Amino acid sequence: MEVKSTSKFVRLSPKKARDVAREIQGLPASSALDILTFTPKKAAQLIGKTLKTAIADADNNFGLDTGTLVIKEAVIGSAPTLRRYKPRAKGSAGPILRRSSHISITLEGSAPEKKKKKAATKATTPKKEETPAPAEEQA
Repeated sequence: MEVKSTSKFVRLSPKKARDVAREIQGLPASSALDILTFTPKKAAQLIGKTLKTAIADADNNFGLDTGTLVIKEAVIGSAPTLRRYKPRAKGSAGPILRRSSHISITLEGSAPEKKKKKAATKATTPKKEETPAPAEEQA
């Protein structure tokens, strides 16, 4: 089963975030969290939050085993860009593009196996038919 979690309008350039996202694709969720914890980039913190959300959703909403979760894909898409302008020489203006991104993480895991209930011993043995006791003479 797949679980998807998304963070939208994150104030971080998609180009910078994709470097971190490529490192965790295909890894188990627990080792990906370890890598993100010790990666000294802003993107690692934001991707880590999204990954923790996906793990929590898989556990609470879908009942998946967190030990079997694997990152199927980590996609960083571009979000709307804020456009600002800075004055330049001879009365012109130079654009400043403040980019933002959408972070989407898809986890793949399996549901925990259900234990089979043992059949009751009474149900497996055939029932004996009860025969009424012979009627005694009534005086």
